[in-house]
Amino acid sequence: MLSKKYKSQVKSIINPFSGIYTLEFESLDRLYKYSPGQFLHLAIDEAYDGTGQWPESRCFSMQSNPDEATIKITYAVKGRFTQLMESTLKEGSFVWLKLPYGELFTQPHNKTNTVFIAGGTGITPFLSLFTHQSFNEYINPKIYLGFRLKAFNIYEGELARSCNSSQFVKSYYEDKDGVLNIQSIADENSLESNYFVSGPPPMIKAFKQTLISKGVSAGNVLTDDWE
Repeated sequence: MLSKKYKSQVKSIINPFSGIYTLEFESLDRLYKYSPGQFLHLAIDEAYDGTGQWPESRCFSMQSNPDEATIKITYAVKGRFTQLMESTLKEGSFVWLKLPYGELFTQPHNKTNTVFIAGGTGITPFLSLFTHQSFNEYINPKIYLGFRLKAFNIYEGELARSCNSSQFVKSYYEDKDGVLNIQSIADENSLESNYFVSGPPPMIKAFKQTLISKGVSAGNVLTDDWE
């Protein structure tokens, strides 16, 4: 699927707690086209008109699913670009989105006993699958989610509306349960399973190394580490 540019407008902004924002975009011309697990490039250059060199942008996972008319992303304010987003984007602001990119769930993998592991906002690309009808193709999936605090789990509503994913979910809160234990997760599941891992780069690297050291094939550890 070739990437295309979409002039879009910010439909809504939710700021559940300091430094975290969920943005919803709607296209001003054609419908968005993408697959679950893909990501986009967001540009906020007001001078850009859709032609010429693509302006400065940043990648974000799409947490909405392809059947929805709008696209949602969630981001944490960490660097210069996201600080600019925080200070300039309002409801009604115009942006440019370029998508789709990535092949997280379109690459070959076994859909039986699949394990999904996400830390914090790393859940967002998974939500685009969990809330899509294609998730019904997965047999006996296991979902492990880690958050620093329960208040940071702002995704329970989406999981509850998903394709029965809530019955497969185990959520862990660092202040009560400690951090996600990849050793235990590996012990609870088959070495033959496919493991999807999404979260901060250090977490992805450490979890992948542990899974491989436990005997999981490197090709069975699939990551969302484009950042």
